[in-house]
Amino acid sequence: MRSRFSAFAVGDADYLLRSWHPRTRPPTVELDPEQHWVQLEILGSSGGGLLQSDGVVEFRAHYRRRADSGAVRERSRFRRENGLWTYLDGVSL
Repeated sequence: MRSRFSAFAVGDADYLLRSWHPRTRPPTVELDPEQHWVQLEILGSSGGGLLQSDGVVEFRAHYRRRADSGAVRERSRFRRENGLWTYLDGVSL
């Protein structure tokens, strides 16, 4: 989760696609250059342990866009694929 937030923050769309589960990955990711991600709060998590293959992270990501600011809150599901955690999907809260 933290690495994906960092990818959003620096505009690394390639990393976002590589870290997306193949079953749910879109063909492309377009990032808004006006939107600057500034803070990530992890609100809770479950699963995702060393011997587990699934995990859930609930987070709030704060952004600034021009003179506005806001936050996105989501419960994201992750799945380990070939030893690497991938973003499966999420539900906005």
